[in-house]
Amino acid sequence: MTEQPHRKVANAPPKPLMLFDGHCHFCRRWIERWRDITGERVDYVASQEAGGQFPEIAPAEFEKAVQFVEPDGRIFSGAEAVFASLRYAPGGNWLAWLRDHLPGFAALTEVAYGFVARNRQVASLGTRLLWGNDVRRPTYLKTRRIFLRALGVVYLIAFLSLWVQVQGLIGSDGISPVAQYLPLAGEQLGARGPLVLPTLCWLNASDAFLQLLCATGAAFSLLLIAGLLPAISLAVLYVCYLSLTLAGQAFLSFQWDILLLETGFLAIFFAPWSWRLNRANEPPVSRVGLFLLKLLLFKLMFMSGVVKLTSGDDSWWNLTALNYHYETQPLPTMLGWWAHQGPEWLKRFGVAFAHFVEMGVPFLIWAPRRLRLAGCGLLISLQLIIGLTGNYAFFNLLTIALCLLLIDDSVWRRGGDVGRPFVISGVETAASRAAKHAAWAAAVLMLPLTGLLLFSAFKPDASWPRPMTAVYQQVEAFRVANGYGLFRVMTKTRPEIVIEGSGDGIDWLPYRFKWKPGDLDRAPCWVAPHQPRLDWQMWFAALGSVRGNSWFLGLAQGLLTNSQSVLRLLEQNPFPEKPPRFVRAILYEYQFTTEEERRATGNWWNREEKREYLRPVSLEGR
Repeated sequence: MTEQPHRKVANAPPKPLMLFDGHCHFCRRWIERWRDITGERVDYVASQEAGGQFPEIAPAEFEKAVQFVEPDGRIFSGAEAVFASLRYAPGGNWLAWLRDHLPGFAALTEVAYGFVARNRQVASLGTRLLWGNDVRRPTYLKTRRIFLRALGVVYLIAFLSLWVQVQGLIGSDGISPVAQYLPLAGEQLGARGPLVLPTLCWLNASDAFLQLLCATGAAFSLLLIAGLLPAISLAVLYVCYLSLTLAGQAFLSFQWDILLLETGFLAIFFAPWSWRLNRANEPPVSRVGLFLLKLLLFKLMFMSGVVKLTSGDDSWWNLTALNYHYETQPLPTMLGWWAHQGPEWLKRFGVAFAHFVEMGVPFLIWAPRRLRLAGCGLLISLQLIIGLTGNYAFFNLLTIALCLLLIDDSVWRRGGDVGRPFVISGVETAASRAAKHAAWAAAVLMLPLTGLLLFSAFKPDASWPRPMTAVYQQVEAFRVANGYGLFRVMTKTRPEIVIEGSGDGIDWLPYRFKWKPGDLDRAPCWVAPHQPRLDWQMWFAALGSVRGNSWFLGLAQGLLTNSQSVLRLLEQNPFPEKPPRFVRAILYEYQFTTEEERRATGNWWNREEKREYLRPVSLEGR
């Protein structure tokens, strides 16, 4: 595009100068935003103060539009002035390039600018409603400190919760010993084994090493909570949890496990590369790292909503899903029982609310401040409702931690601090520059994969481009680019497995689990954020068969040998002196009682025997 000649002033300023109408509330507010963008490279002065220095610009022109004067004397007006000033903003040249080279872009910006200029009062009201009193670019220094510490708390919960179970789940005398699993996997995978299953347990799969991984994770979680070595702590936490996740097989295959890994990985690019989270000397927030974490939150929520509607399950379309959900979810709570007794209209409203929050609200992540904060409140509200009516380990806490990234520093401040920018006293170091380049590299990798994962929510059977399929296959093992979608198909009934043991094959005594339904008069209870992984896995086992849950035979073997590691996962062992000779499993269908049945019997559950799940088994030679 050929540049048009511009008028010039005789008394050119030494620095680029933006002149604006000081009587215009809208102008004053947005000039603060522009001052924040261009920094000290551009001066901003009200035309009432300095307009007289430039007789070449008529007073009516100042009232009509902003005027931008270059050091060479050239005058720019209106939208052209705005884009001319952006040439002095870091990273702003691409916008000026669009105006100069994209056909129709310049004309469109002039029309938009003219419309706003003619309706300043309405624009000012809209600004106040959408942004509040501060329209400057939001900062996230305090938000970063709060988020990283919250992530440390989630990591600590995850490691401690697993630590008390790891021996019984995958230890040497556990249900699925990792020391047996990895050699078998190695025989099939060969040299590719460590790439397909990137776990440190290839080096050492002993019980002591599993305990060491949990202890190391807990220790570095505490360091992150204390704000010490944030980036290094996150890297160690990611490696330890990835190692345990892959070693844990079916017991660590839940969506919150991969969500924690993806969040922890991306947080490495968001955390400051410094010795501690120090407010007095804090490097700038990585905008790329922040964007990737917000994109993860968007992907998590949006995919969770879309897959429900593309799954083919009519209960999500006709709003009846909550007629089943409270009763059939893996570990209900007492509030879940009460919610199940609620009126039909309330359950339908709950499904509609979930659809709205999961598929509509995520777009507010990218909206102006007040809409973004409203979206944050709605997202957190949904997580609180889910957490109160069901036990979903640390999933709700982790999602709420991600939602904290929608709260910028201006919200954390009080009273007289409102409107005052946070001072960034730290300087960009060689480490932070390297981290910035690493964040861009991660973005180049994650953006196309995220786009394809979002597309797959709409078209789950669609084929990916071959190059992207190859990339995803390499990345998938590290759990850093994942698809999400809890309860895409609603379970309509509640099959429940009761395991029994016998010394003679005639009289059978049941094993009692710590948290899952068993005795009919046992109230549903809260256990989150701890996750009893065997209790959870029993819910999945009941939906299938023994053949599809090979670990179930390992559980039976542990009971037949009175393995102390396995028995510690249960609440009660009916054979404390001598292990049973036989173990079997019976499949029941459980249902919540009604309020009338609860008052009459004291029971929270009804059940009906369906079939034998596992025929009686015993150890050879017994």
